[in-house]
Amino acid sequence: RRANHPSLQATEKYSFAAFSLESKVLIVPLCVMCPLWPLHIVLMYLIALCPLWFVACQIASKAATWGVQFSSSELESLFMYQKQQVGVSVDQLTQDDLDNRVIRALVNNPDIASVSPSELVFRKEPGGLWSSAFTVSGDFLGYTSIKLCMSEKRDAEQKCLKESKPIDVTVKRKPAVIDKIFTYSVIILVSIIFINFGCALDVNSLKQAIMKPIGPVIGLLSHFLFLPLLSYGLGELLFPDNQQLRLGLFFTGISPAGGASNIWTYSLGGNLNLSVTMTAVSTLASFGLIPLWVFTLGQAIFKGGPIGVPYSKIMTSAVGLVVPLAIGYVIQVYCKRLSNIMVRILKPFSALLIVFIVLFATITNFYLFKLFTWEIVVAGIGLPLLGYLAGLLLALALKQKPEDVTAISIETGVQNTGIAIFLLKFCLPQPAADITTVAPVAVALMTPLPLLMLLMWKRCRGASNTKKEILVEEGHHSTPPLLPSKY
Repeated sequence: RRANHPSLQATEKYSFAAFSLESKVLIVPLCVMCPLWPLHIVLMYLIALCPLWFVACQIASKAATWGVQFSSSELESLFMYQKQQVGVSVDQLTQDDLDNRVIRALVNNPDIASVSPSELVFRKEPGGLWSSAFTVSGDFLGYTSIKLCMSEKRDAEQKCLKESKPIDVTVKRKPAVIDKIFTYSVIILVSIIFINFGCALDVNSLKQAIMKPIGPVIGLLSHFLFLPLLSYGLGELLFPDNQQLRLGLFFTGISPAGGASNIWTYSLGGNLNLSVTMTAVSTLASFGLIPLWVFTLGQAIFKGGPIGVPYSKIMTSAVGLVVPLAIGYVIQVYCKRLSNIMVRILKPFSALLIVFIVLFATITNFYLFKLFTWEIVVAGIGLPLLGYLAGLLLALALKQKPEDVTAISIETGVQNTGIAIFLLKFCLPQPAADITTVAPVAVALMTPLPLLMLLMWKRCRGASNTKKEILVEEGHHSTPPLLPSKY
């Protein structure tokens, strides 16, 4: 039948498929049925080869991974500027590897850690194992990893023929003696200066600030409403990809006013009584307002672990504020002569303390300058500067006295960065906590700059005005008469 069918004579070179439809035979060429013909044959071969290709890739990747055992799977207790030896054992070395190839220890981030020697020499141990060792040095805070790489000696690019699984390295900062010296010396000096504040305290003005708490309320609103929002916005703007730095800046923004605000207020001629009242109110209010911000915007920033509130640290700050003030007030009441002497030395002692804190803080935190970027600098100067402006504008809008405006502005911009650092150390593991403290440390170092410039300007202006007054007086007394007396 096929030979006699007329449609087959013209299409003998094609393959056919026969279908029975209502007792009739329908013969259709396969090239008409399959639109991919003849590519379908190639596709069928590729589909059949895919599993083989997948298995071959898996075998190749396993062959490239080198079976190396380290004496430690990770280095978590490595401190900065310290060294630790790591042993290596390999059971897959041949004489050809030893003669024609080199094995090196590679550090993922050379700024964090370094190894020596970089090229390892192996010796054969009983049992067929080959062993070697290298020394890891902690160079800076952070995280990195180390792996072994085998490459050809003549390969200039040193491509890895085999490589081991990496071991994680964590470099931490060991607490230094200078840190404790700085902390204790600042506590002692600040306590002495707060005793001086107690000697200079005007109880009547303090009562008036408490009875009519316009200034403290303004400071409270600007400090615990504007600054947290400003710090959150700055963090999102400057550190969009760094959750930990955003958290560090935010914790700085929600901290209460620092004791340095009273020193700066007094040095710049502000209302010391209002400043002390605002600092006390801010510290007490932080017991409730810090948790409020921590568990709202704080949770929006940091979702990787629990966030706690250092109530003990806040209480210590409050006690450290009240007790020296009370001692100074007792001296003012019962020992007038000593009180007058302490008030007389208050301004020069305040200036000395400011210089001491800035210089010593720079020395103790000098290692953090390596982490300073333009974003850190902008955040460090931007947060206190915006705080000063917020307090200034709010106080001017409510028509406060000039000395009260000075106190409110300074109280809003000066933060207790010690609370922020404590919060970070509570929430984050080391060395992430130390790395993140670059935000509050930058704020602490940058906060005095606008105030110092203002103080220098006021001193220069005062000296210039005094000189003009002296010249005017001398000219008034020494000017000769224009005409002889007889006329």
